Amino acid sequence: MNEKKQPVILVQDLEVGYDDYVVMKDINFTVNKGDIFIIMGVSGCGKSTLLKSMIGLKEPSGGKVMFSGKSFWDQEVQGQNEIMRRFGVLYQSGALWSSMTVAENVALPLQLYTKLSTQQIQEIVALKLSLVGLSGHEDSLPSGMSGGMCKRASLARAMALDPDIIFFDEPSAGLDPINARKLDDLILELRDGLGATVVIVTHELASIFAIGNNSVFLDEVSKTMIASGDPKALLADSKDNRVLQFLTRGNVPDEQKSK
Repeated sequence: MNEKKQPVILVQDLEVGYDDYVVMKDINFTVNKGDIFIIMGVSGCGKSTLLKSMIGLKEPSGGKVMFSGKSFWDQEVQGQNEIMRRFGVLYQSGALWSSMTVAENVALPLQLYTKLSTQQIQEIVALKLSLVGLSGHEDSLPSGMSGGMCKRASLARAMALDPDIIFFDEPSAGLDPINARKLDDLILELRDGLGATVVIVTHELASIFAIGNNSVFLDEVSKTMIASGDPKALLADSKDNRVLQFLTRGNVPDEQKSK
C-alpha cells in the first residue's frame, strides 16, 4: 500500500534563542499526517525550546512554523488561536489542577472554548476518560492517583477538543518501565483510532523505537539538527557517531564504528 504523505507541519530555517544566545538554528523538517514524530537529542540540545516554538509559547528569531500551509508566527492573534485550537498538549508534569477532579480537569477546555451544554460536556468527558482507561475515576483527585493515571488523565484533557495534532513533552518522565510501555501503547491506539498526528519530545530509547516513525535529532554542540527520519533507519544507516552514540547508549556496534 503506497499512501501519499500529507504534510501537516513544516518547519523551515527555524532559529530560536534568548536575546543574543542562539539555542538552535537551521532547523528544517516535515511532520506528515499520522506520524509519531520524535524530537530527540541529549539534554540541553533545545528539544523543549523547539516544542515551545511549535505550540505558540516561544516566538522564533527566524524561520517559519507552518501548519497546513499557514505560517503560525505570521498570523494575527485570532489566526494563531484558530491554529492552536487544533492542538492538544500533554506537559511533562501533567499540569492537572490539583483542586479539581479528573472529570473537572477534562471538562475545563470544553467549558472555555465551546458552547456545549453541561450534559454534552459530561458525555464527552466520559468518552475521553474511557479512551484512556479511566472510566470510574471521574471523581478522583490527582493527589490520589498514581503517576501513570495522572498522565492518562492529562492525555484525556489534551484530547478534549478532538485535536488534529497532539504534542507530548517527555511523556514517560517519572513513569516506571511498565507504565511507560502502557502509555506508548495508548499513544499508538489513539493515533490509529483517531487519526491524530503526534509530536513527542523524549530521550527514552524504548519509546523512540517502539512508536516513532519519523524524527529530528538535535545536537547541542553545533546547535542545529544533524539527522532526521525514521529512528530505526537512523540506527541502521547513520554515519554520524553522535547519532549512533545516542541511539545505542554509547554501545555502537563495531561494524558501524568505521562509518
